[in-house]
Amino acid sequence: MGENPLTVGSDAQSSRLAEPELRQATVEDVHRLRAVLAEAFLDDPVLGWLMPDDSKRLARLRRFFAVELGHLTLPRGRVWTTSDLTGAALSLPPGAWRVPLRATLLEGTAFGVHLSRAARLGAAMERRHLREPHYYVRDVGVHPDMQGNGFGSALLRPTLDRCDREGLPAYLEASSERNAALYSRLGFQLTDELSVAGSPPLRLMLRPPHLREAM
Repeated sequence: MGENPLTVGSDAQSSRLAEPELRQATVEDVHRLRAVLAEAFLDDPVLGWLMPDDSKRLARLRRFFAVELGHLTLPRGRVWTTSDLTGAALSLPPGAWRVPLRATLLEGTAFGVHLSRAARLGAAMERRHLREPHYYVRDVGVHPDMQGNGFGSALLRPTLDRCDREGLPAYLEASSERNAALYSRLGFQLTDELSVAGSPPLRLMLRPPHLREAM
């Protein structure tokens, strides 16, 4: 299949808990984080369209995110998580947004009979992907029990700060209006929408770097 379609999880806008302590994830965290991300994306519109069997979706999502973590973002980018592993933000640096063939093939096993859907959507995403240097936010997910506390925004902050320091944009595909609203508050701007073969829309969003004034 082509590059796999990825969505972004969310948490809500309010912040009722203290700012979470963050650290970079390691390979030892994959088993826990794949489960957390699967729970976070269980009701995601796009992944639900790609994995419509409710009885198998959770297991398929765990398989999918195990590849996302272990074969893509950990070896090629950065994964920020909380100290208690209740969420994660996965991103890739400039020039590394294309998915290696091995990771694509491994992730394809998660879609079962709907592999062709994933391939068509992934190919369309690749055609429309930003070509200029940027940081690509692949996924942001927070366990459902912890959503609504600002953790998603906090998990994205190290990546956005790095974009600002380096003067580079951040790019992502938001899979729901709720996600898009969160990212809008973080400075992302809607550039277009993408839908293939009746899929729910992916909202293509770009955040220009926030240049800091000289001291």
